[in-house]
Amino acid sequence: MTTYRTQNPSTGKVVRSWDSLDPREVGTAIDTAEEAFTSWRRTSVEERAGVLARTAHLFEQRAEELAGIAASEMGKPVSQGIAEAQLVAQIFDYYAQRADELMADEVLPDQGANSSRVEKQPLGVLLGVMPWNFPYYQLARFIAPNLLLGNTLLLKPASICAASALEMEKLLDQAGLPKGVHQTLLVDSSQIADIIADPRVRGVSLTGSEGAGASVAAAAGKHLKKVVLELGGSDPLIVLGGDIDAVASTAARARLSNAGQACNSPKRMIVVDEFYDTFVDKLSAALSAAVVGDPQDGATDVGPMSSTDARDELMELVDDAVGHGAHVLVGGHPREGAGAFMEATVLTDVTRDMRAWSEELFGPVAVVFRAADVDEAVALANETDFGLSGSVWSDDLELAEATARRLDVGMAYVNEHGTSLAGLPFGGVGRSGFGRELGDYGVDEFVNKRLVRVSDPVGPEQ
Repeated sequence: MTTYRTQNPSTGKVVRSWDSLDPREVGTAIDTAEEAFTSWRRTSVEERAGVLARTAHLFEQRAEELAGIAASEMGKPVSQGIAEAQLVAQIFDYYAQRADELMADEVLPDQGANSSRVEKQPLGVLLGVMPWNFPYYQLARFIAPNLLLGNTLLLKPASICAASALEMEKLLDQAGLPKGVHQTLLVDSSQIADIIADPRVRGVSLTGSEGAGASVAAAAGKHLKKVVLELGGSDPLIVLGGDIDAVASTAARARLSNAGQACNSPKRMIVVDEFYDTFVDKLSAALSAAVVGDPQDGATDVGPMSSTDARDELMELVDDAVGHGAHVLVGGHPREGAGAFMEATVLTDVTRDMRAWSEELFGPVAVVFRAADVDEAVALANETDFGLSGSVWSDDLELAEATARRLDVGMAYVNEHGTSLAGLPFGGVGRSGFGRELGDYGVDEFVNKRLVRVSDPVGPEQ
């Protein structure tokens, strides 16, 4: 059965397709991963770090080629794809360079023994269920720390991103990763529950929708498997002051990056009354000027969305909002012609009776809200079931930091939004999921933190 295909979202043409694995092939892959685990877990930390370092180098070398694959699969502008490949290189290099420190035992107070310490041991075979919007970065967040730990990995890519996932597997092979330690599984979503149920699979990490997360969490819970979920977001961006023109320009770039298809994109912009009109004018001008077009063209700011289905789902939210009284200041329509292109859009006057109030707008649409003061801005920001990240913008750093600390999110920023770095933890709360990736926290999820306690021999009873 063919479920994986590259369908260029700029043209709608199918470039290549792959057949899904059947149950027998999936079983063989799990066998291979289990067998590889017995040897990979015993390799030295130095050996594992060497593979990660070589992988980082390959991503740096081939960034432009990798970006071209992403552009053809899901529409990411090449310049943004190059930046993604470079970030992946930084992630692999981060774990390679800090391997000894990250894998070192934690020495505890003796507490009546000769020694007490906690050591990090791998769990075994892990399943990663990955999305399409960052076809290399999302995978690297899962792969790099878990290879360092000594786990072996089965990775299910999104159905539209087989080519990038298979290319990443080739790079790992070229970097010297032993056979079976990392395998790309082209399986249908209906097969995931059976893979999780296999006793040899010890944990699962998913980045994706709320529905997919709930399904995977239910299957993992049923079989007592560790799970990490990074789901959707409706991130607030609160403007309290500062250079409003500059803040609006930065907010526009952040919202339009990856055609707005990022979980931690600033989707709800909340501006205190004093600066609202200036911000809206500047934001509207910036989005109106954004070049929507071919992702292979260096002049393009916004490529196509991942598919026409994704664009049409976004338009349903926009049309629903307009039908209930919201105002479109810029854009608001699909672009005519072939491909999954959407105009950069600014919506205002969105209210609670509209789907756009509570649902994630996963595309190049910015919603702007007016707030009377800081307290109302925070209340609006926290009026969501999501809790991935949020930001506060002001030249009053004391006020901005105090406000950021009031946000119910996993990542709070002041005068920046959505910053992703190898050394920073990534994850949210609420319906945005649980668990953390990247940074030192990335090796603290799928790991057996084994206590080793040594005491003197027991002597003869007195």
